[in-house]
Amino acid sequence: MGPKAASGFYLGRKSAALLALLLAALLLALAVLGALYGRCLQEVEELRAAAAPASPTAGPEEEGAGCCPPTPSPRPSPGSTRPPGVWDNPRLPHALLPLHYELRLWPRVSPGQPGPFVFSGQVNITVRCAQDTATVLLHSSELELWGAAVRGPLNIEVAELWLEERQEYAVLGLRRSLRAGGRYVLQLSFRGPLSEDLDGLFLTRYTDQGQSSMLIASQLEPTYARTVYPCFDEPAMKATFNIIIVHHPSYVALSNMPAIDASEMKDENGSLWTVTTFNTTLKMSTYLTAFVVCDFDYITRTERGNEIRIWGRKEAIKNGHADYALNITGPLFSFLEDLFNISYPLSKTDLVALPDFAAGAMENWGLMTFQESALMYIPRDQFGSKKAMICLIVSHEIGHQWFGNLVTMNWWNDLWLNEGFASYFEYIGASYMEPRLPLSYLKAFSFSSVNQDDLWTHIQMVVDAQNEVQLPASVKKIMDSWTCQNGFPVLTLNLSTGIISQEQFYNKRTENNTTYNNTWMVPISWIRNGSAQPLVWLDKSSKMFPEMQITDSEHDWILLNVNMAGYYRVNYDPLHLKRLAQLLEKDPKAIPVVNRLHLIDDAFTLAQAGYIEIESAFELTKYLAKEDEMFVWYSVLSNLIPDNLENILNNYELYPFLKKYLLKRMLPIYHYYASIIRQNFDALADDYFDQIHLEKIINTACWLGLQDCLNLSSELYTKWMENPDNEIPFIIKRTICCYGVAMGSDNEWDFAWKMYNHHNSTEIDKDIMLFAMSCTRESWLLYRYLQYSLNNSLLSSDNISIVISNVAATEIGQRIAWEFVTENWLLLNERYGKQPNYVIHLYFCSCFSDSLVYRSGARVFGALGAGPARWSRGSGRPASGMPADAPLKPRDQRTVRRNACGRSTRAV
Repeated sequence: MGPKAASGFYLGRKSAALLALLLAALLLALAVLGALYGRCLQEVEELRAAAAPASPTAGPEEEGAGCCPPTPSPRPSPGSTRPPGVWDNPRLPHALLPLHYELRLWPRVSPGQPGPFVFSGQVNITVRCAQDTATVLLHSSELELWGAAVRGPLNIEVAELWLEERQEYAVLGLRRSLRAGGRYVLQLSFRGPLSEDLDGLFLTRYTDQGQSSMLIASQLEPTYARTVYPCFDEPAMKATFNIIIVHHPSYVALSNMPAIDASEMKDENGSLWTVTTFNTTLKMSTYLTAFVVCDFDYITRTERGNEIRIWGRKEAIKNGHADYALNITGPLFSFLEDLFNISYPLSKTDLVALPDFAAGAMENWGLMTFQESALMYIPRDQFGSKKAMICLIVSHEIGHQWFGNLVTMNWWNDLWLNEGFASYFEYIGASYMEPRLPLSYLKAFSFSSVNQDDLWTHIQMVVDAQNEVQLPASVKKIMDSWTCQNGFPVLTLNLSTGIISQEQFYNKRTENNTTYNNTWMVPISWIRNGSAQPLVWLDKSSKMFPEMQITDSEHDWILLNVNMAGYYRVNYDPLHLKRLAQLLEKDPKAIPVVNRLHLIDDAFTLAQAGYIEIESAFELTKYLAKEDEMFVWYSVLSNLIPDNLENILNNYELYPFLKKYLLKRMLPIYHYYASIIRQNFDALADDYFDQIHLEKIINTACWLGLQDCLNLSSELYTKWMENPDNEIPFIIKRTICCYGVAMGSDNEWDFAWKMYNHHNSTEIDKDIMLFAMSCTRESWLLYRYLQYSLNNSLLSSDNISIVISNVAATEIGQRIAWEFVTENWLLLNERYGKQPNYVIHLYFCSCFSDSLVYRSGARVFGALGAGPARWSRGSGRPASGMPADAPLKPRDQRTVRRNACGRSTRAV
C-alpha cells in the first residue's frame, strides 16, 4: 500500500455559519449527550429514583422546573411497620438546609496490618431550619451510628435514631420541633467498613519499589458520600467543610483544602497517630469531598498562586512519570481562567495517581484523583497518543473545577450540564483553541446550583442577538426534546418518497418498545452526490422532504448526518445501502471518512438491534481492501471481532470462513503498517489515530493466524530477548509479547517472567507481562504459572485473580484454570474471605463473550459466498458443582460486573 490519499470533510458555507453560530446553542449540547447516556444513566439508576422530583431548595413556584416532575406522595417501604412518612420519599425534605460540616475521619489502617479494615468518625452539621420539623433526615448507608444529638439555642433531645435502608436515610425523631429560622448543630458518631471495592472510602493495595503497600482513597460520586459520613447527600445542598483526618504517622493525608495543622494523639492502646487538620472549604456538594491517605511522593510547581502537586508511587515519581502532567496542569488552569474570565478560587490543587481506580478520573475540588495510567506518562514512550490522552483527561477534570464544582447541577438528571461542558472544554483546553463562547452563565451562578433552563435562557440570549440563523423553535423547546426524555432517535429514510421518520433507538428492538411516541427536534445535515445541501429540521415523528427523493441511477445517492454532527443513527433501506456499498467499492473517498465510519457503525449496530438484516451491514465491508483509514478499520474490527474469543472461535467451523473473508481485505493495510513497524516505527510518532488503533489491526491479524504477523511478533520479541535495549514499541507491546510467548517455548516464557520481575518494570509493564505469560500454548507452563500465583514470594496476592482470569480466557487454559480453582478452593476461599461468588465471576465471566458475527455467522458468510457453515453455541456457563455462597449485595454485584468482565483485553 502506498501513501494515504487525502480525505476531507464536507462543509458548505451555510453549514459553516450554522456550526459557528450554534456552537453554544445546539451542537455543544448534542455532542455531550453521549456522556449523559453513558455515565449519567448508569449513575442515576443507582440513585433508585426513576423519576426525580424538584430541587429540595425550590419553592412552590419552582416546582416542576426543567424536566423534573412534582414530588411524589410518601409510600411506605415494603415490609415496613412504620406509617408513611417523609422517609419514604427518594428526595430529602425541604425543612433543613446544611450550612457547614465539621467532619473528623479516622481510617484505622497501619502499614502491614491485616484486614478487615474499618474507619470511624464524628460529624457536626450546622443547619438552617426552613420550616418547623420534629424529624431530621440525613443520608446514611452501610454506617453504624450512635451518639446522636441536636444542639441549638436550647438542646433538643433525640427520642430515637433508626435507619430507613431503602432510601438510605438515618432518621432522628426529636422530642420537640426545630423552629423555622433557627440554626442547629446535628451531631453523630459513626463507623463503617473500609472495603476494597473502589467506591466510597476504600483501601487499595499496590506494589511500589518492590514492596507491597496500601493506600486509602475516596470516590463519592454520585451517592457514596453517605457511605462515609452521615450527610445531606444531594448535589444542590452545598455547604462548607472543616475536615480532620486521623492517620498513621507514616502516611500523609490529603483533602480538598491545604493542611493547616498536624498534631499527635494516642489511641486506647497507646499507639501514636497523626491528626491532620485542613482549611475550610468553599461551599460545595458532598460528592466532591475527597480524602486520600498514602505514602506517595509528589512533584510541585506554582501557577498564578495555585500550588499544583502531582502525587504518585515513589517509583513513578522518581522515574519522571509525573513530569508531563505537572507541565500541562498549570498552563491548562491559566488557559481556562483566561477563557472564562473567572479565577480559580483555591490556593492548591493535588492530582493523585491511584494504582487502581474504577472511576478513571474524578474532579474533586482541589483533590483530583486519576487511574495511574490516565495521569502518568513514561518518558521512553515517545509517541503522542498517550500524551494526548493524558492531556484530554486532565483538561476534562480541570474544566470540572468550573463546570461542576463552581456551578453544579441541581439534580442528577442534569448531570450532562457538568459532563457536557467538561467534555467540550477538554478539547478546547487540550488544543488551546481561541475563546468564542460568551460566559454570563458561570458568573451568574457561581457557588450555586442550576437546572438546564438556566442554561437555555442564557443561550437564547445569544441566538436572539443575531439574525443569520433561524431556529424552528426556542432553544428550550429544542433542547427539552433531547434532555427531558430517555434515549435518542434512529431516523429511517425512504428515498423513493423523501419521507424521514423517527423513533427511539433500542439496543434490542421488540414490539413492546416500539409503542412509545418520543419525538426529537433533529437538525439534519446531508449531502447528495458529494455536494453539501441546506440543513433541514425534523420536528415531528414523520415528515416529507421532496428534495431527498432520488432517481434510479446508481450515481444518485444521499447521506445524512454529515461528519456525525448530530446525535442520532440513520437507517437506510437495503437497496440504498447496497448502492452506497457499490459506491465505496468504486471510490471510497467519494464518502467523507467520518461518514464511512458512521455508515458502517450504524449498519452493524442496527443489525445487532434487529432493525435491518445482517447481510446489509456486511455489504458495506466488501470494499475494505481499499480502506486506508485506521480508525475506520478500528470500527469495523470492533463490530466484527469482540474481545476474548479465542476459546470459542477455535472450536467452531465459522472461524476459517471469517479468516478467509477478513484477511483478504486486511492484507493491504496490515502490510502497510507491518512495513513501518519493521523499518521505521518513528514514522508514526505524529499520527494519533494510527497509534491508538494500530494494536487492533496487529492483534486481529495475528489472531486470524496470518503467518507474517506471527513472524513479526517472534522477530520483535526475539530481538528484545537478545538485547533489552531493543524494546518493543509500547503501543503494540501487549500483542507482540503475547504472540512472542505463544510462538515460543519455555525460553520465551522465562524471559517474560524475568522482565516482569525486572527492577525497572513499571506497573503497566508488569500488567503486560502478566498477560503475555498466559498466552503460552504449553499446558505445563500454564499450570506452573498458576502455581506461582499461590506463592506470595513470587507473585503478589493482589495478582492472583488477574493470573487466573488471564489463563482462563485462553482455549487451553480454561480447563487448567478450572481444575486449579477447584483443587485450591479452600485456600482461595480463605484468601478472599466472604465473597467466593466474587472470585468465581472474576475468574470465568470474561471467558464467554458474545458477538453479532457469531450469532449470525452461518447465514452471513453463506450469503457472502464464503461457503456453508454449521453453527452452534454453548451455554457459556461454568460446569456444575461450583461452590457458592449467599447472594451478593447490590453494591458487591456492581463490583463484580465492573471487575470480572473487563480485566482481560485480549482479542486472541
